[in-house]
This record gives sequence, structure tokens and C-alpha cells, in this order.
Amino acid sequence: MDLRTSAVGLVVGIMVGLTGMGGGALMTPMLILFGWARPMMAVGTDLMWNTLTKCVGGVVHYKQHTVDFQIVKRLAIGSIPGALLGLALLDHLHRQGGAAADKLVVRMLGITLVIVALSLLLKSLRRSSAQNAGSEQETRGPKWLTPLLGLVVGFLVSLTSVGSGSLIVATLVVIHPYTPLKKIVGSDIVHAVLLVGVSAVGHLEMGSINLPLLGGLLLGSLPGVWIGSKMSTVLPAKVIRPILAGTLFFLGCKLL
Repeated sequence: MDLRTSAVGLVVGIMVGLTGMGGGALMTPMLILFGWARPMMAVGTDLMWNTLTKCVGGVVHYKQHTVDFQIVKRLAIGSIPGALLGLALLDHLHRQGGAAADKLVVRMLGITLVIVALSLLLKSLRRSSAQNAGSEQETRGPKWLTPLLGLVVGFLVSLTSVGSGSLIVATLVVIHPYTPLKKIVGSDIVHAVLLVGVSAVGHLEMGSINLPLLGGLLLGSLPGVWIGSKMSTVLPAKVIRPILAGTLFFLGCKLL
């Protein structure tokens, strides 16, 4: 087993537990740029890795009472149908030829990474000026916005594996401005278990998961996400978010 894959898994796992972001956004482009997997195989492997890794983070956040299940429910209402639509499109292209599916994945992945990076920077600036108190209605925001966010992100996740953390956390900060960031992160991780789980099963059916590569990544990421989840209660995410945004922007430009 290549220890480099475990080292990558450890670093990305810590980022996922700490900020709720960086799973697919970091892992998938790394697998592609390092030449460890074809684009569609990288997405499928990352989705299965993401599912198993975030199960650990979800348990930790649940025990720390940093999960808002109302947010999880609203996200899932839109994200699961969105993921199924994305899987249907990818399966259609895969049947026409692997090159077409891989080309779509790389292009969508690059565009999504750039959007995620810019949104993270923008939301970081807005978050720093947000107030820390508000009414229950203000905390939850308009009911229809969260399922709509889930629908869009669910579609993107099934195609690129990016968005279950990066896009959702960045957008939830705006939709739910008075919800503590650690609760947004915990809610996102629990919801991601559902979303990426459905997407991973779809990729498993298409045969786009590299099991040996998955094992190496898990060896590092499972302890990594546990460490990151514990650190999330003491280390402010605002320290990590700008670094993550810059990394995602660089990776997105490399893929375009």
C-alpha cells in the first residue's frame, strides 16, 4: 500500500473534521493531478471515501450536540433528488464512452472549485461582520432556500464529488447567519453522510470505485477526521478557511 495516499487522507480528513469542507474539493483533484485515478474513477472513489470518513465526523459532532437536524432535513429534501439526476446524466455519458464522462467531470470539477474558492472568501468576509444573536426565525432563514441549495449541490456532488461540504457550509453561513459555525459544520457533515452515500452507491453500480486506493485513503483519513472534529471546538475555522480557499482556487485553475 502506498503510504502517500494515507498521508493525503490524513491531511484532508483533518480539514473535513475541522471545517466541514475540503473533502471532495481537495481529494478528487489531487487524485486526478497525481495520476492516481481517471476523473470518473477519482470521483467515485472519493465519494465512497467521503461517506465512510464523514460517518466518523458525524458521530463526533452528534455527541458534541453540534448538529441541527432541521437543517439536515431541509438539505436532504433537495439534495437526494439532485444527486439522482446527476447520476442519471453521468450514467448516460458513461454508456456512450468513458472519455465523454471524464471530460465532463474535469470541466465541471474545475469550474466548481473556482466557484467554491471565491464563495469561501466572500462568506468569510461577511461572516466576520455578522452579529452573534438573533431570533429563532432569523436563525433558520427562509424555508425554501435550504432545499434549493441541497438540490443544486446534490447534482454537483454526484458529478464532481465537490460541494457536500464546501458549497453547503459557505452558503449556510449566509442563509443561517445566527447559527454558530460549529453547528453548521456538524449539520453539514451529518447531511453529507446521506448525500454522498447515495452518490457513492450510484458510482459503485457503474464500477467507478478503486477499492485499493480507497483503503489507503481511509487509513489516514479516519484518524484525521476524528482529530479535526475535536479541534473544531477550540480552533477557529476562520484561520483555516482562507488557506483552504486559496488551495481550491489553485486546483480549479489547474484543471481548467
